[in-house]
Amino acid sequence: MKLFHLFFQREILAPMLALTFSSGICALLVLARIVFVGNVGCAFLVWNLLLAWLPLVFALLIRERYANGERRGWKLYSLGAAWLLFFPNAPYIFTDLIHLTSKFRGHFWVDMVLILLCALTGLMIGFVSLFLVQSVVADRHGRILSWLFVACVAGLSGVGVFIGRFLRLNSWDILLRPQNFFQHADNWAAAPFADATPYVFPALFAVFLFIAYLMFYALTQWPLNFQIEKQRTNPPAQS
Repeated sequence: MKLFHLFFQREILAPMLALTFSSGICALLVLARIVFVGNVGCAFLVWNLLLAWLPLVFALLIRERYANGERRGWKLYSLGAAWLLFFPNAPYIFTDLIHLTSKFRGHFWVDMVLILLCALTGLMIGFVSLFLVQSVVADRHGRILSWLFVACVAGLSGVGVFIGRFLRLNSWDILLRPQNFFQHADNWAAAPFADATPYVFPALFAVFLFIAYLMFYALTQWPLNFQIEKQRTNPPAQS
């Protein structure tokens, strides 16, 4: 019940309903594809979408604690660390487009739309969570530092998505199987410049995330009555 209350507070009701609706449509379309094609090859999209909701859960908990007067403490910092750890799961779905070159080639256009819809939904879920956490950072440390925080999150997320797609490690592996991270770190340290991918991909993905979030943020500042107010200010000339 607590999570339900957090998810559907009046001030964030509209985006939460939109994200819930979009996620439900994604799940139904994945189910329809499974029934139509006769295999469960795309079921991972639903799982990835569920993982995309985790940072939003942590962001809502952070926002609640901060609104209740908690400014520091291990619980708040732990929630912040968990949010940052799982945030890359939200934009990660875009990398599932790679399956169009092999697994889903037989239904290319249908699967492309399906993956893009899931990816866009996951990205928006992540951006809502980032918006909530940025608002906390801005209130605590100011607007300029909050945007520096967004840039850092974008950079770290680029690294996180690279780790997930290329190294095939999950967010929880850093806790459950840390030896795998150390093994990959050792391999990288042995030849740090043998491949440019570990540098180029995270950087490009970070730029993508930052620019996309900047547009998302700008739209949240655009009043719905913009056109109406403009017409009132500049009425059409009488002929």
